[in-house]
Amino acid sequence: MEKTPLYQTIAETVRKEIVYGTLQPDDELPTVRDMAERWQCAPGTIQRAYHELARQGLVVARPGAGTRVAAMPVSAMSKALRKASLANQTETFLLNMLAAGHAPDDIERAVRMELDRWRVMVHTAPSEQRDALLFVGSHDPTISLIAAQLQQTFNLSMRFSFAGSLGGLIALAQNEADLAGCHLWDAETNTYNRAFVRRLMPGRQTALVKLADRRVGLLIAAGNPKEITGLTDLARDGVRFVNRQAGAGTRVWVDAQLGKHDVAPEAITGYENEVFTHTEVASLIAKEQADTGVGIEAAALAYGLDFIPLTTECYDLVIPSTTWETEAIQLLVASLSTAAMKTTINDLGGYDTTQTGSVQWVE
Repeated sequence: MEKTPLYQTIAETVRKEIVYGTLQPDDELPTVRDMAERWQCAPGTIQRAYHELARQGLVVARPGAGTRVAAMPVSAMSKALRKASLANQTETFLLNMLAAGHAPDDIERAVRMELDRWRVMVHTAPSEQRDALLFVGSHDPTISLIAAQLQQTFNLSMRFSFAGSLGGLIALAQNEADLAGCHLWDAETNTYNRAFVRRLMPGRQTALVKLADRRVGLLIAAGNPKEITGLTDLARDGVRFVNRQAGAGTRVWVDAQLGKHDVAPEAITGYENEVFTHTEVASLIAKEQADTGVGIEAAALAYGLDFIPLTTECYDLVIPSTTWETEAIQLLVASLSTAAMKTTINDLGGYDTTQTGSVQWVE
């Protein structure tokens, strides 16, 4: 592992003196020259450490008055120290990953996907907030990103139940959800979602809010050791498949394509092995517990897997008119159209956000 930079060590030492009360608010820190002599380093190293502490709000530099400990309430100081510690540990982690040869984009994708896994676990638990938005439907990592933004920006809570696209529409039809996530392909019309909304929610005015178009394909181990080229290879001996649960939009599309290629489900090893999220598919392949599965490109990128594109699907948020006018829903929809949210989604890889935030109504 790469050694922690000296300026970080110095900054951390000063932080501890502040939190333990050795340094009190408005106490003056040693001069840059004195600290450089104490640490046997260049003055620039001390200046960088002091700058880091100032950036974190722990010290204040005043011309002619030196650098002093910032005066702030204990609660605010505690919050600032937690943020400072988080920044320090994050930088150390990043430096270690870069030293190990990982590219910055790969590190960012991996962190985002692991955050998605964590948020799924947290937000699928019962919420103590009665006004929490309840999402039921297909899994996508962007759902947890949206939930995080709503919580941080508007203090709005959101709960998840990844029951698949079909399960989400059924929950809406039974008034057991506020919104659903859906990417159900209709073979007759070669369109996504509208036909299913009409069938399951007849006569109910419903909004389809475009989350994104996303690339879906076969996730396989890096280097493609099993030489998989398409869906027909799923029936080959020695190929272990991991499936999505019944009712998932991905499962509906895969079953339709297998039928077109005359591939019987019982001929596929692992067809009965079901998971509820794209990250679970990718995780099992990365752990060599499966050879392939169908999922989104973002999951393949995050886990360092190869990806064979099969289709591009439309993922919509389905919102009944009965909840459309609520403040929480309007804030959610508005956030989708921002440049920041589109950039966040695109950074995951495999998404097209050209129409993200657009609304179509189904009656």
